[in-house]
Amino acid sequence: MSSRLVAVVAGVGRGTGAAIAHKFASQYPVVCLARNPESYQEVVSNINKSGGNAIGVTTDLSSAKSLGSTFDRLEKEFGDDFGVSAAVFNASTRPVHKPFLELTEDEYAGGYDILGRGAFLFAQATLPRLVKSVEASPHPPSLIFTGATASIKSSAELVSFSNGKWALRSLAQSLAKEFGPQGVHVAHTIIDGVIGIPTTVEAMKGAGRYTKDTLIEPEAIADAYWYLHTQPKSAFSWEIDIRPFAEKW
Repeated sequence: MSSRLVAVVAGVGRGTGAAIAHKFASQYPVVCLARNPESYQEVVSNINKSGGNAIGVTTDLSSAKSLGSTFDRLEKEFGDDFGVSAAVFNASTRPVHKPFLELTEDEYAGGYDILGRGAFLFAQATLPRLVKSVEASPHPPSLIFTGATASIKSSAELVSFSNGKWALRSLAQSLAKEFGPQGVHVAHTIIDGVIGIPTTVEAMKGAGRYTKDTLIEPEAIADAYWYLHTQPKSAFSWEIDIRPFAEKW
């Protein structure tokens, strides 16, 4: 086993993904994955400027071929026996909000392509290296999936999004039961509220009920993910929920 252990964050952008990448860069080289390089370039640059080690790889998470190419590149970068200490699936898709009878088949399947198939492919790509890292990793190797309110509660006219999020949660629970006994911590988070990413903060300025305190800070989510990663094997949490104090639930 190589002593080269990395963290892989899928779905890196200016908000939650960036905060998670920065948090894990305090201990590991970080691999930032996103469909568009514009999403991760600034994050990678800032981590490297601050003394960390990060690379970005353009990846279509819904494509097995694309993920295979990504891990081929990582073998060239870190060596073919590199280990994974943490893998975070933070990818999402823009919710399609429309009445069910107006929903097209492609729109319905779109939510599953990233959240269902993408999570499945990401787990298959990372779990072998997570398992191999159990003895070498300073904390239990961790596979963390980002969920949402829609992971446990469907809403009218959001069937595509909730379909994908329910599939992701089901996958996470099954993997937690299979790989926990092998020393890999699989966890699912329910992000139950609006995240304070720059574009959302700007859009919500006139909404009335949203203030700085009622938006979830991306850095707070990253802190929760680090907490999950550092839990001892005797006290794994398979699921946590995160919401602002004022959020109704």
